[in-house]
Amino acid sequence: MNISYCLKPRSKRRLEPFKPDQPLPFGQLRTDHMFMMDFDGHEWYNVKIVPYCDINVAPGAIALHYGQAYFEGAKAFMHPDGEIYTFRLDKNAERANFSGEILCMPQVPIDVQIKAIHALIDVDRNWFPIQDGASLYIRPFMFGTSDSLGVHPSECYRYMCILSPSGPYYATGFTKPIRLLITQKFHRAVSGGTGAAKAAGNYAASLRAGQFAKKFGASQVLYLDAENRYIEEAGAMNHFHITKDGTVYIPEFTDTILKSITSISMIELLPKIGFKVIQKRIELNEFIEGIKKGEIVEAGGFGTAAVVSPVGEYVFEDGTILKVGNGDIGEMTKKIYKTYTNIQYGRAEAPEGWLKKVERIFQG
Repeated sequence: MNISYCLKPRSKRRLEPFKPDQPLPFGQLRTDHMFMMDFDGHEWYNVKIVPYCDINVAPGAIALHYGQAYFEGAKAFMHPDGEIYTFRLDKNAERANFSGEILCMPQVPIDVQIKAIHALIDVDRNWFPIQDGASLYIRPFMFGTSDSLGVHPSECYRYMCILSPSGPYYATGFTKPIRLLITQKFHRAVSGGTGAAKAAGNYAASLRAGQFAKKFGASQVLYLDAENRYIEEAGAMNHFHITKDGTVYIPEFTDTILKSITSISMIELLPKIGFKVIQKRIELNEFIEGIKKGEIVEAGGFGTAAVVSPVGEYVFEDGTILKVGNGDIGEMTKKIYKTYTNIQYGRAEAPEGWLKKVERIFQG
């Protein structure tokens, strides 16, 4: 599949390295270009990289009315050699196709996804932010474009990717634990639905829960299953906790939990640095008792945006606060975060296949 570089005059393409003079927010900035291609019901066509701009979508597009859309989130990092590397992008591409299958959307070959995203990064490589802790956030997405008000899968689709030079997800970075609200009021997904897909509609459904959590000084809701028995997700992240013997527990992946690329990476990585990892269904009552008895000493969330989000305390709707350990970031969580980010930034050796260099192909 050929990817054409439909670029405006050279002045539009950033020529000098991006050196921010203040801490960058997460996800607010855009680079100069975006990737896009269309599906006509049979094949992908009109494959190109164009200047970042608004797009034309029919008012009757199925994605606008019935939410047939998914997105992905990945990151690229600059290493000490001055080159840019994507991190486990093949896993994001696999998950995108998994989401597409659940949402009745066409597949995009994994090699095509990687080639397209690498080409886009290469075009806008000078937008990589030269700043400690910064990265290039990668946002691929697909949506149904058929102009139809009937409730059925779209015939036509658009696949796109945009880039965002970003700082840490939380303004404080990895320095302050967050609080999660434990409530039976909201549920992220139910079995048989789209919970395992990175569907846009799942995040629309989470907004109300997030606003509710803020009333309790919490960053997000700790979602439970439909029976309010088992722990599922920590807001938009996979949940984890660590017992005092150094065992990391991650809820078993079900069709109501999005399989985090960070979580699956941790499952592979952590045994190599001295941790035991167990995946199982985690009962809320056992979790609460484990914290109260001091068996569970650290907890948090795994996700691409924040990497590791330490949880210092949980709050209930009656205002009761349950503190994890001493409420600070634990030493084991610090070790996990440091090990993982050192790999991402090229300060430590990565497992084979985790990092892929963005080759310098574009010469215009």
